[in-house]
Amino acid sequence: MEPREKAAQLPDSPGVYIFKDAGGTVIYVGKATSLRSRARSYFLESRWTDAKTGSLAREIADLDTMVVDNPREALALEHSLIKRYRPKFNVLLRDDKTYPYIKLTAAEKYPRVYFTRRVKKDGSLYFGPFFPASLARRILHFIHKRFLVPSCGVDLTKAHPRPCLQYYIKRCLGPCVAGLTTDEEYAQATRDAKLFLEGRRHDLTKSLEERMTAAAEKEQYEQAASYRDLIRTLEDIEERQRIAAVQGDDTDVLAFYAEPPLVAANLFHLRGGRVVDRREFYWEDLEDFESQEFVTSLLRQLYLESDYLPRMIHVPEDFEDRQLLEETFSEKSGHRVEIVTPQRGTKRAFLDLVENNAKHSFEQRFRVLTPNSKAIAEAVQNALDLPEEPRRIESFDISHMQGTDTVASMVVWEAGRMKKSDYRKFIIRGEALNPSPDAAATDATRAQQVSGANTPSKSIEPITLSPVPSELIPQEKVEILPILQKLRPIPPGQNDDFASMREAVTRRYRRLQEEQKPLPSLILIDGGIGQLHAAAEALEALQIINQPLASIAKKEEILYVYGREDEPCILDRHSPVLHLIQQIRDETHRFAVTFHRLRRAKRQTRSALNDIPGVGPLTARKLLRAFGSVANLRRADLESLAKVVGAKTAARLQGQLAKLPASRIGAVAEDALAENETAPESTRL
Repeated sequence: MEPREKAAQLPDSPGVYIFKDAGGTVIYVGKATSLRSRARSYFLESRWTDAKTGSLAREIADLDTMVVDNPREALALEHSLIKRYRPKFNVLLRDDKTYPYIKLTAAEKYPRVYFTRRVKKDGSLYFGPFFPASLARRILHFIHKRFLVPSCGVDLTKAHPRPCLQYYIKRCLGPCVAGLTTDEEYAQATRDAKLFLEGRRHDLTKSLEERMTAAAEKEQYEQAASYRDLIRTLEDIEERQRIAAVQGDDTDVLAFYAEPPLVAANLFHLRGGRVVDRREFYWEDLEDFESQEFVTSLLRQLYLESDYLPRMIHVPEDFEDRQLLEETFSEKSGHRVEIVTPQRGTKRAFLDLVENNAKHSFEQRFRVLTPNSKAIAEAVQNALDLPEEPRRIESFDISHMQGTDTVASMVVWEAGRMKKSDYRKFIIRGEALNPSPDAAATDATRAQQVSGANTPSKSIEPITLSPVPSELIPQEKVEILPILQKLRPIPPGQNDDFASMREAVTRRYRRLQEEQKPLPSLILIDGGIGQLHAAAEALEALQIINQPLASIAKKEEILYVYGREDEPCILDRHSPVLHLIQQIRDETHRFAVTFHRLRRAKRQTRSALNDIPGVGPLTARKLLRAFGSVANLRRADLESLAKVVGAKTAARLQGQLAKLPASRIGAVAEDALAENETAPESTRL
């Protein structure tokens, strides 16, 4: 049966209709109070003059429907199906960032708190959302300072010789080192943090008062004073919240700017009468843009699954489903939610302001306006969930030719620009190329399992190792024992990007420790998860903990943040954050390849001259200084050579050069000189 005929036979009931193309792919999902009337309207030729309806109708090959009891159920079902199928004719929410939450890892033996923008069903407790993002960070800082519950990435299943700096500055109880705290003390701190995050300030204050009294009775006056100070701080927070509550209702203001198919939208959050945060949204493929449907779809996707709804939502124009959305939002939130379009006064003026910001966002994203360094640093912080805006980023890459002439490079981005004076080169000496069995096992596993990483190209052959008594192996190593017994150390000179990355990172930050210099805001690794973990192992071996660390995988352009590898950051191709990371990555790669080519060229050039009888190191240097390359030497006439080394040597040299194969000379040496002329000034470590 044709879709037009199906539509004519639909019931006059509320429900959801689903249009499919000839391949069975869902191309549009909509809801209706009357399925028959709405579905039939798409096949009326009078509506085909509308760009979107005409384009959609030409692709409809099949029609499915779902009948529900009322329009609210239709709204919820439509939202669910759009999320499931992501049809190309529906407006899909595309956000550069999501709302910030605080995550309490309640399933761990020693729970920790983290800043996150992703809510997952992983057994953890999530609190939020918070506006602005800095509020969530301030709350985390408060928890660290007052409850001593950390946000670190330390593996608490392993024994550590000493705690990190956070313990010494009294921001953590130190569960990573045996004897620094007890399970009961840490559990109590976690309960206090949980009560605070849940907003149960009265229960928390009562518990603290009881502990303060008990500490005073035991003459533990310092502990009692700390409880007293914490109680006063909680009372101060409570008072500030009461003041903010009477200053004005919470309001969200939405506006957009469109030049189809490009659209930008801004959503401003007002809390207590003050702007506390904003979100930006972008679309590149809305060829058939309809403003009313756009607003409806955006509100539905923003608020139907939101944990918090404001009392007022301001939009630039009225739309058909406004009353239905108001009723649905009010029922969900437990308070009245109004959706209005201000016409005059200060509210209209603020809506115009948001529209101007949407236009500015459009121009900055699609007309390639360069954001200032402050804006780009803030964007990087939000995208990667960094604890602070990055002022300095150090990036590493490895370069080699089938395991030979392996080098590493480090480039620096600081205060909005590349800082070439701080670039560093590393000749990989093989300090980590004969790894411990643990490292070898880890690298071998990565080489076979990690997608997007630069994995070693040669396989590792099994050998027989002496058996190790199981009681001598730490519990966390027992699982990889079968792997360890099949591996051998990697011979020096073999390609091992992981070991090379470990060595470069170790040498760099060991020197910074020795010179007592500060660490960068972010360490960026060119590679996938394997290289990321290799760098993390190097930092952990140096007792550098809580250092922001990320990697960018080649081709896929996916960002992995250490500690959150299961939540990769995939940025829009127009994102200024992605452009910055790509710029740093590409510069790191260029610098590494330049240095590798230079070393390879020097080695091959030197080898070619050393094969000629009678030409020693001094003569070779004299010839290269005069002619620049072996290729130029081969092209030089006898008279020119004689001016440098004498007639007798020149004649012998010319004859020997003619016998050398072309692959040994020429292009490599010339590349060396070209690279040497263009390479920036730097220091080699």
